[in-house]
Amino acid sequence: MKKFCSTIACLTLLASVSSSQFNPDSVMIRSIFNEVLANGECYENLRYLCKDIGARLSGSEEADKAIVWGKLTMEGLGMDTVYLQPVIVPHWTRGSVESGYLIDGEVQEEVQICALGGSVGTVGKLRAQVIEVKHLEELAELGREKVEGKIVFFNRALDPLLINTGAAYGGAFDQRSKGASEAARYGAVGALVRSLTHALDTFPHTGAMNYEEGVTHIPAAAISTVDARMLHGKLKENPEIEFQLQLSCQNLPNVEQYNVIGELRGSENPDEYIVVGGHLDSWDIGEGAHDDGAGIVQSMEVARTFLALNYQPKHTLRVVLFINEENGNNGGKTYAKVAEEKGETHVAAIESDSGGFTPRGYSMEGTDHQYATVKGWQDLLEPYNLHLFRRGWSGVDIRPLKNDRVALFGLIPDSQRYFDFHHSRNDVFEQVHKRELELGASSIAALIYLLDSDGISPNEN
Repeated sequence: MKKFCSTIACLTLLASVSSSQFNPDSVMIRSIFNEVLANGECYENLRYLCKDIGARLSGSEEADKAIVWGKLTMEGLGMDTVYLQPVIVPHWTRGSVESGYLIDGEVQEEVQICALGGSVGTVGKLRAQVIEVKHLEELAELGREKVEGKIVFFNRALDPLLINTGAAYGGAFDQRSKGASEAARYGAVGALVRSLTHALDTFPHTGAMNYEEGVTHIPAAAISTVDARMLHGKLKENPEIEFQLQLSCQNLPNVEQYNVIGELRGSENPDEYIVVGGHLDSWDIGEGAHDDGAGIVQSMEVARTFLALNYQPKHTLRVVLFINEENGNNGGKTYAKVAEEKGETHVAAIESDSGGFTPRGYSMEGTDHQYATVKGWQDLLEPYNLHLFRRGWSGVDIRPLKNDRVALFGLIPDSQRYFDFHHSRNDVFEQVHKRELELGASSIAALIYLLDSDGISPNEN
């Protein structure tokens, strides 16, 4: 009797085991994670990109070196095809002079600043009284009389109540992108912008700004959050306080650089493409480790993993290292334009550009049917703590591909520390955790495998 009961218990236990464990998709996903976590090369690739090449602003020699490195690395993986796609990119340089001083009577105090990308330089040293605002609309309320001849200090912090730090960043972004032109409309001579980060530190965070046509181009710089707090306090004590700004940045003529593209040829649908990528360029300070060296090496790791597992995709897999995401997105726009001109069919695209932190899931732009398909894979991916499957932003580089058929995805890592490093000198290799980076690469490869093997048509067939 005991033996009979034991047999029944074993059968019951086996029946209770999720059938997904014996699903071929489940087995393949486990193999992907095993391969990357045991034999992954993305961390060492990131070390080389950051330490041997460094910051890679579009138009720079370092960006040229990164392009060559990307091509050679993908050729070394044994991909079917690797080639360069010409892209015209802007060429802005920071220059060697960059300083800011708070002047309160006879007292001068140095503050940590960095020019915003695209800013014009100063003619010598620019010294003017400072006026503080939090929102662009305040400039109209103040009017030309109170703004003219001054340096406008935009001091709106990221909203600390928003759990999604990307949403907090988006809520403060306009002061960096539009602040200088809006201030110039009212006669301002310069702009200072509080760094877009929750961190309270002395690292100023750069980023792209834009000048509007017909408006005077005035110099613009980011100020660290510690110094922004200090300047705010000083202005309360003395509204007549001045600021001295010196920048030697320049906008030079456009140059030609390249997207780097590697392909694994599809066995069944070679003329249908699944894209995975990130942006090869970075800002010129720090090493561009999280933004977006992580996405670059994770994308290449997908191809390496498929080759190591002898998995031949049904659709052609394209790994694209996009150039010029940071200050123009010409790489993404060019890729989409060429694809349209050639009449290429894209099934899906996934971008990693939110840092090399622990992956949580995926955001998606697509049809209701495509979203339902992805939600159907939730049980396969949940064992790897991939629990976010939400509709939302995919990525800057792949967004130009958007139409009513292609499914666009963005990897969602834990976001809480991303903007501590974003666009700053602190975005270096040492800030990336090896296992977190590899888990991200595995998560991307798993999604691409499902997209390739199971399919993701825009509508029910």
